Amino acid sequence: MLDAKIPSGPLDNKWTDYKGHCKLVNPANKRKLEVIVVGTGLAGASAAASLGELGYKVKAFCFQDSPRRAHSIAAQGGINAAKNYQNDGDSVFRLFYDTIKGGDYRAREANVHRLAEVSGNIIDQCVAQGVPFAREYGGLLSNRSFGGTQVQRTFYAAGQTGQQLLIGAYQALERQVALGNVTMYTRHEMLEVVKIDGKARGIIARDLVKGNLERHFGHAVLLCTGGYGNVFYLSTNAMGSNVTAAWKAHKQGATFANPCFTQIHPTCIPVSGDHQSKLTLMSESLRNDGRIWVPKVKGDNRKAVDIPEEERDYYLERRYPAFGNLVPRDVASRAAKERCDAGHGVGTSKQAVYLDYADAIVRYGKIEAGKEGRSNVPMEEIIAMGKQVVKEKYGNLFDMYEKITGENPYEVPMRIYPAVHYTMGGLWVDYELQTTVPGLYALGEANFSDHGANRLGASALMQGLADGYFVIPYTLGNSLADEIYSKAVETSHPAFETAEKAVSDRINLLMNIKGKQTVESFHKRLGKIIWDKCGMARTKEGLEQAIKEVQALKKEFWSDVRIPGSINEMNPELDKANRVADFIELGELMCVDALNRNESCGGHFREEYQTPEGEALRDDANYMYVAAWEYKAEHEWNLHKEPLIYDVVKPSQRSYK
Repeated sequence: MLDAKIPSGPLDNKWTDYKGHCKLVNPANKRKLEVIVVGTGLAGASAAASLGELGYKVKAFCFQDSPRRAHSIAAQGGINAAKNYQNDGDSVFRLFYDTIKGGDYRAREANVHRLAEVSGNIIDQCVAQGVPFAREYGGLLSNRSFGGTQVQRTFYAAGQTGQQLLIGAYQALERQVALGNVTMYTRHEMLEVVKIDGKARGIIARDLVKGNLERHFGHAVLLCTGGYGNVFYLSTNAMGSNVTAAWKAHKQGATFANPCFTQIHPTCIPVSGDHQSKLTLMSESLRNDGRIWVPKVKGDNRKAVDIPEEERDYYLERRYPAFGNLVPRDVASRAAKERCDAGHGVGTSKQAVYLDYADAIVRYGKIEAGKEGRSNVPMEEIIAMGKQVVKEKYGNLFDMYEKITGENPYEVPMRIYPAVHYTMGGLWVDYELQTTVPGLYALGEANFSDHGANRLGASALMQGLADGYFVIPYTLGNSLADEIYSKAVETSHPAFETAEKAVSDRINLLMNIKGKQTVESFHKRLGKIIWDKCGMARTKEGLEQAIKEVQALKKEFWSDVRIPGSINEMNPELDKANRVADFIELGELMCVDALNRNESCGGHFREEYQTPEGEALRDDANYMYVAAWEYKAEHEWNLHKEPLIYDVVKPSQRSYK
């Protein structure tokens, strides 16, 4: 069932050969072909803009009131590219290798190498769009370090890289809207994929303002709808981020790959109470200069500034001397959890560790003094100069932390703790980014293809823009070349009628439950089950319990949820109920997938499978495959396996020591 369509030949020639031999659509024929793009974050906006520029008739949909509100804006720290500006040994191969290794050897080689190849083009494209990347004194683009690498390859725009990249893609998209090549549908949510003769030929969307359902035809449908981290309820994702579009595709035949591979980000502001509905990320770039530590003595309640240096445990530097504070996210997260579980946590909850900038401030201050040729500078002045440098590099992040916590991170260490951030799992796609449903594609975080079991920091923006700007224009054309004789299908076609009726029936069913419990309460309960039993650590017993608990929660949801308002109006509670119903089903599949994978790898940590040092213990003999789940019936899936064959990289036990 799974044909990855990986081109033959040497790894570093596959993409070049593919582009040289794929089918093309001439400009006159492109104008006859319609493409639907669902989601307008970095992947969706770049894809819609690129396809519009090529001449296709594009319809773009987003549930926000503007593409500029896509969750891509929340990305802070940067975007990776193998340009070797620092002359520190970086290369396309090294970016490829770091990504494969960082994903714990559970990603597809061909896709990852292509990503590394086009990474440099992304930076050139964005600079041409006017994205204000940070620059060195001489005007060259600046780079900083991120986890899982020993080179500086991360390009950044202060602590708001995602926002600036999205504005660039948004400008390109709006240009195509003005030219009439792209039609924009804001405040619309896709609720079903329409298939005709086995191919995706359109969608059913709900106008979130008026409440009515709409039918839209497309020769191809591109899902660029992000990840499913909000299944955990508390995450760094925007409150509206959801799995609905991908889940509807899954139930129409698109296999869902590696759903248990979710990423826990080590650098988040800790949970402060049951009242919270969202967590705030502090950029991984802060680990570039900050040092992470806990008190050596258990239960030490002294203020951080009162704990002397010799009584601090810089545990990442101690355990992983080669990478120190820049180990990959999964490694850093588990290490923080281990220290807190062992009684060394800080703060009122004791579920936090310190991220300290005191040393960096002094180091930068001395550099500034050296630039001025000064010696014997008072420490107060050195600290003042150092704070100014840190402010220029990370100021907006420090301001955000102070606004949320009331503490000044220039004076006292930040408190951080791991939280759900990104999902490596997603719809299974082949080399062309096409799902197992012909004509249906998935780009960016909505697919599984590039990160394996753990994503390296600053690679999400890289993948989203690579897929939209540089991959899909070729791979989609290769497919649409066979569609130039296919006339647009009228939306009165029986397939559209049937799909719309299914959506309408489900909405009516939800509204007629008229139970007593809120949608939010169900989402919160689901999140606790998944976090406790399929979060940072999993066990066979816990996962078996979670599956039963989620199944019971689903039954309760469909019998006792209460949704106020009516259907044919703006009704955010109804929108949320639709999404939570899908999250519940996804939550069950995540636990099924985690239970099936009897190994630890990347973000999937089964406590039964670990090394004596507490690191993830893979089982390459039995689990070196992509787990692609096919939906069969309620609580029932078929597992399809795509073997992962490594021709260039030799899988080994990951070591960052």
